Amino acid sequence: MERLASFSNDPFDKPPCRGCSSYLMEPYIKCAECGPPPFLLCLQCFTRGFEYKKHQSDHTYEIMTSDFPVLDPSWTAQEEMALLEAVMDCGFGNWQDVANQMCTKAKEECEKHYMKHFINNPLFASTLLNLKQAEEAQNADMAIPFHPADDPPRPTFDSLLSRDMAGYMPARADFIEEFDNYAEWDLRDIDFVEDDSDILHALKIAVVDIYHSRLKERQRRKKIIRDHGLINLRKFQMEFELRREIRRLQEYRTAGITNFCSARTYDHLKKTREEERLKRTMLSEVLQYIQDSSACQQWLSRQADIDSGLSPTMPVASNSGRRSAPPLNLTGLPGTEKLNEKEKELCQMVRLVPGAYLEYKAALVNECNKQGGLRLAQARALIKIDVNKTRKIYDFLIREGYITKA
Repeated sequence: MERLASFSNDPFDKPPCRGCSSYLMEPYIKCAECGPPPFLLCLQCFTRGFEYKKHQSDHTYEIMTSDFPVLDPSWTAQEEMALLEAVMDCGFGNWQDVANQMCTKAKEECEKHYMKHFINNPLFASTLLNLKQAEEAQNADMAIPFHPADDPPRPTFDSLLSRDMAGYMPARADFIEEFDNYAEWDLRDIDFVEDDSDILHALKIAVVDIYHSRLKERQRRKKIIRDHGLINLRKFQMEFELRREIRRLQEYRTAGITNFCSARTYDHLKKTREEERLKRTMLSEVLQYIQDSSACQQWLSRQADIDSGLSPTMPVASNSGRRSAPPLNLTGLPGTEKLNEKEKELCQMVRLVPGAYLEYKAALVNECNKQGGLRLAQARALIKIDVNKTRKIYDFLIREGYITKA
């Protein structure tokens, strides 16, 4: 027979008696041969020799009580736990409130005992320090640290930068949502009881094992992020610059350039070609006004005012009464690098972003391959945009050989 301390002096924190289902009060009996879960009995059921399934009245047992000293002969273990709980509830220094909650010790006794054994005790302080260091080491191993030079930005929640960082929170070294974020839901209804059959018990163990494997996968992914610095956007920006420089060098190699002196000449000629292309675009804008004498006269008058240093007297209007929009600037738009020169010119004139053009092109080409040809009416039914833009895209794809007429 042994005397063991329980972990709480609250009977509602303990399982009920297996015999009468009443809440256990110290001292109570724990069978040393049955369990897990522990087989607990109140003193009344124990004295009656209560037996249940595998539990027999002649089994060895333990008396569970906290009525014994731990740090001070005049303080029981139950009072030690009550003191710690009262300090946690009332706050350090509120000794009168602590004494009122304990009911068994005076204010001076509570303060003296706590300061002696929990504050000024070297052994206790060193133990707390070791526990704190162990906890910090564990957190450091599980978190995703960054060096000071690589400290990521701290964007506001739900901003564009926050989404780019996959919801990472630098202040907590963790993510808003975990990988497999709802893995714990499978454990909500798992409860190990003594009445479980062997198959049901093995099934519950298997569910817990599966959950552990999902937790390991979370940690593996976090380790990959930590080891490779995948949250560091500065690294990605540098990578983007390197990729752009590599594409520029590849363009030089395709053009047969072998030194940087030739590369500078190539860049200069390329810039000149771009300027000439823009001039041709402006010329096409002029040509559409030539068909309308009134608009042409207005344009010429406006250009004369500009050349003489005066403000233009009137806006240039086309036949439709609307001012023609300038060509679309494709610089920096996604998908521009996937277009050839003719496609870029089409997108500029039609004022169509490259991403949308590529989607429309893919839809028309796929439909043409299915039907063996494509009519303009079918193209207009596929892409719900301005009919004039659809006509220009359709004619361009026919002219370049991407699709054929039905």
